[in-house]
Amino acid sequence: MSLGTGISFSFGAAAGGAGDFGKKLDELKHPLIEAAVWVEKNGAAGESGFGWYGLPDVDVSSVIDTADWLKSYDAIIHVGIGGSALGNLMLHQALLPLYYNEQPASGRGPRFYLADNPDPEKTRAIWDRVSGSRVALIGVSKSGATAETMSQFLWLRSQMSALSGGSVDKDVLVITDPKGGVFRAFADATGCRSLEIPPSVGGRYSVLSPCGLVTAAALGADARGLLAGAAAMRKLLTEKSAPRENPALYLAAVHRFHETHGRPMAVLMPYSNRLETFAEWFAQLWGESVGKDGLGTTPVRALGAIDQHSQVQLYTAGPDDKLYTIINTNGRAVDIELPAVKDESLSSLSYLSGQRMGTMLGYEARSTAAALVKAGRPVVWVELDRIDARTIGSLVFFYEYVTAVTGRLMGINPFDQPGVEQGKRYTYGMMGRDAYKNDASEAEEYFARITGVNIKS
Repeated sequence: MSLGTGISFSFGAAAGGAGDFGKKLDELKHPLIEAAVWVEKNGAAGESGFGWYGLPDVDVSSVIDTADWLKSYDAIIHVGIGGSALGNLMLHQALLPLYYNEQPASGRGPRFYLADNPDPEKTRAIWDRVSGSRVALIGVSKSGATAETMSQFLWLRSQMSALSGGSVDKDVLVITDPKGGVFRAFADATGCRSLEIPPSVGGRYSVLSPCGLVTAAALGADARGLLAGAAAMRKLLTEKSAPRENPALYLAAVHRFHETHGRPMAVLMPYSNRLETFAEWFAQLWGESVGKDGLGTTPVRALGAIDQHSQVQLYTAGPDDKLYTIINTNGRAVDIELPAVKDESLSSLSYLSGQRMGTMLGYEARSTAAALVKAGRPVVWVELDRIDARTIGSLVFFYEYVTAVTGRLMGINPFDQPGVEQGKRYTYGMMGRDAYKNDASEAEEYFARITGVNIKS
């Protein structure tokens, strides 16, 4: 089925031979409609967790103004983790020139570096690459309490200060809660630039907020086009109430069906390097949202055609415990025509003469899908007419909507992450943060169970 957004969805192989999916879809009709009403009602009201639903309507003038300010710098360091980071990588990879930082300076904006994982080697390497140039530092955290983000922010800001010999807060942007938290207090005290994360928007749903839009716009992506695509997808999904006509409701039913039929993993496999990080973004969105109360499916990231040679053997001949979604792209901005084969020693490759590389990649996507179906595996096929801001905005909103509806079907809250919070408390305690001493002791007690049996090599 096609929605007019440049995206089509095919579910013919989604049942995968496990039970009667059509009957199950009829059984889920009313729960699916109820879930859609739940999302749309709470989204329109801006209830906590549902803020992503209203992001297509937000005025992004302040984002564009801030992006214009960032364009004057030689380099941008964005400090964030999880939802405050993956969305940036996803938008940049999808919409900017590949190997963006290596483009000639005259043909691009500031170089971009993401300080996400607090690995000191990576953080130091980022600084070594920008030291001596005009650097803008962006810190992204709703609370300003995220240890991974704040440790890197503090160190990078101190390096900038030492280099300049004075205050660098004129070169700092924080993206945070509009009223509370450490970053908000910092912005109020220093007068540095700030943008707001709407309180009702959770981190992994924040890519179409300033968290993801401002750096994308600063580097040349179309922020308004992203939101226009999301708005178009929202309009189309809300106009189609019947699950058999609404691909988001249909896909939610497919995921729920396979979870309850012995397939606890969901593979997302795009056939485009531009969408490689989209699969990683989806993995966080899906894993943190539906993995609760002993329920949920494990997201698996794959990239075609690379993973035809590393995973598809397992997919076709290993355990039948996965649902597969393959994303193919028809219109490629760049394609390559292969040269005629003239060498006698290469004559067996003559069938490639005059072929196009993009066409071959599309055939490989179809071939993988066909091989999976032949092996009795369930496959969802998603096809994009093109990869541009509008299409990516549509695709992001689509998967956020699917995730929320699936969580509702499961009877869990798709917007919290209690498992992540426990790990944060343990880290705070071990780092000596006040009020978390008991958490440190508890963490050490549980960790001792791991080291109770130890073999050194």
